[in-house]
Amino acid sequence: MTAPAPPLVSPVPPVPAVPSGPLSRLGWAWLDGWTVARRELIHWIRNPGMVVFQVLWPIMLVLMFGYVFGSAMTVDGGGDYREFLMPGMFAQTMMFGIALTITMVSTDAARGVTDRFRSMPMSPSAVVLGRGLSDVVNSALDLAILVGCGLAVGWGFHEGPLRALAAIGLLLLLRFALTWVGILVGLSVGPEAAAMAWAPLFPLTMVSNTFVSPDQMPGWLGTIAAWNPMSATVAACRELFGNPGLGGDSWPAQHALLLAVVWPLAIVAVFLPLSVRRYRRLDR
Repeated sequence: MTAPAPPLVSPVPPVPAVPSGPLSRLGWAWLDGWTVARRELIHWIRNPGMVVFQVLWPIMLVLMFGYVFGSAMTVDGGGDYREFLMPGMFAQTMMFGIALTITMVSTDAARGVTDRFRSMPMSPSAVVLGRGLSDVVNSALDLAILVGCGLAVGWGFHEGPLRALAAIGLLLLLRFALTWVGILVGLSVGPEAAAMAWAPLFPLTMVSNTFVSPDQMPGWLGTIAAWNPMSATVAACRELFGNPGLGGDSWPAQHALLLAVVWPLAIVAVFLPLSVRRYRRLDR
């Protein structure tokens, strides 16, 4: 008499061991983060409507402010207003990218995508890191298109390609820093509230040196505009590009390059850990 055959049971794949060393954990987080970033970039490419809007929006702003309002604007110390405007438009596009970050992060959380990621044997920081990487790549493309638009309307850089690349780096650094603000907010609000993320961005970008010098504003408002982190990046980019609009007696105006680095690093130091902590505690 033969014994019955044991039932077939699919083997359970082993769970990968968590790296123990700091370098190993860093590499683990980077590889998992890049996997998530690729997923975000594929979704971005397959959504042509969002791509078109994301590209056309800054172009429309350049045409509107450069040609509709630009004829009535003056630049401190003289110079072409469109050359003054373009560094501000570059930085404003980086700032407006927060709205897309908030929307995408909030949508993934509401649909359960984030929970599925958290159930996988992956680095705890991979999801937020991947979001940050994909946003920087998207923003680099937006910036390249906007630079082309600026060249078409008469803007140019006059201090050489290396200083121009340094200015582009400062713009992407600002975008990377602001991404962590968007991730934290996106993990904290629902899709309905995320859809209104554009509303508070307008005063943040308007109360800056994007369109006019803070010296032309009322005293208290000019002080706020001068200390706006976006103003530091805009002023530093104008200096590196060789565009008009430099000057000012305030401490932020005299140390724009320093603040253009310090502000983003401070934002990352505060909001990156908060974003990772919020991601780990979503169900609590």
